[in-house]
Amino acid sequence: MGMKGLTLRGLEVFAALARTGSVAQAAETTGLSQPSVSQQLRNLEKALGTDLVDHGRRPMRLTPAGRSFLARAEAVLAELQMAQSELSVMDLGHLTTLSIGLIDDFDNDLTPRLATLLAERLTRSRFKLITLSSLDLFRALEDQSLHMAVSAHSGEVLEDVVEYPLVQDPFILVAPQGSAVDEAALRSLPFLRYAREQLISRQIESHLSRAQLEFEDRFEIGSHLALMAMVARGLGWAITTPLGYMRAARFHDGLEVHPAPFGAASRRISLFTRSDWSDQVPREVAGMTRHLMQSQMIDPCLTRLPWLSGQFRVIGG
Repeated sequence: MGMKGLTLRGLEVFAALARTGSVAQAAETTGLSQPSVSQQLRNLEKALGTDLVDHGRRPMRLTPAGRSFLARAEAVLAELQMAQSELSVMDLGHLTTLSIGLIDDFDNDLTPRLATLLAERLTRSRFKLITLSSLDLFRALEDQSLHMAVSAHSGEVLEDVVEYPLVQDPFILVAPQGSAVDEAALRSLPFLRYAREQLISRQIESHLSRAQLEFEDRFEIGSHLALMAMVARGLGWAITTPLGYMRAARFHDGLEVHPAPFGAASRRISLFTRSDWSDQVPREVAGMTRHLMQSQMIDPCLTRLPWLSGQFRVIGG
């Protein structure tokens, strides 16, 4: 980049402003002071010779030029984060075998990239990667059929297990496009539940119970995509998380997203490994997974749902 004022930090600041519409929130996201954020934006606009945001509106809105440039800036930042992820993985050639399991929330985005990056570095190893439910992953760790698992935390104390936190994944409400979301409106549509044997269902029911909220028990759906399809068709509303919402991209045109009815609450996604297999490898894989989650899931979600900034975020590391 030979243009004076066009810097990586400027791109990061612009992307944060585009997500939040606020200098204060962009400063919090990037770790800069508010004057520094404003200066970075001015430098970037000067380098490009055009306004990227409408400075007369609060929250800030992108100009047509800003919307066009945002797509390019996010592509550049995503590629740099991907390169950082790839470089962060140590040489795994010394391993004779590696087995890892992931929940299916990552099938669209993270799992294919993670599998590719690990396989390329396991030059002389047996490699196994599977997708299971959170509860099945914990059982596989317990019987030592997996070395590592990326899963939602169950909330229970896990004996002989080391946890590497990855992402805070808040609960959100998804409703049909154009529908109201006050309590009366929610009671006029069925509540579409996850199947009760799933960990996410137990967590949601626990939050509803603490908030003393009860809804008619008619639908119990084991398939996440089927659940999102039913909401998009106007058959009811559901509680999920940003990871679940982003996985259902094909249904976004039919969905509206709102805060959960029981207030701020979230689940924690972590990498787990048995304490007798807690060398540097899980730490490195956790670091790479955080980078992938940020670029492939969190950043695209916050572009669509900027009000989740600070709630849907990488943790640990």
